Amino acid sequence: MGLIGEVLLLPFAPVRGSLWAVRQVLAEAERQYYDPAAVRAELARLEERLDAGEIDEEEFDRLEDALLDRLETGLGRGRGTADGTTTR
Repeated sequence: MGLIGEVLLLPFAPVRGSLWAVRQVLAEAERQYYDPAAVRAELARLEERLDAGEIDEEEFDRLEDALLDRLETGLGRGRGTADGTTTR
């Protein structure tokens, strides 16, 4: 974008800055949500809840499936290349 474009878009700078901040927060939230270590810790807590009798087998299986899907997604995201494409 040239100088004229930058000057014309200057009034929108606060909006562009806000959008950048929102994107950064979203990226960090997704990184934490799909972090394999965090998902494994949640799986361990889920198993403790089952052993303690707080949940039944059916609920355990449902929650475990959701966590394993998250783990698979998180591990798949880690296999990306520098240009943002996956290696599959």
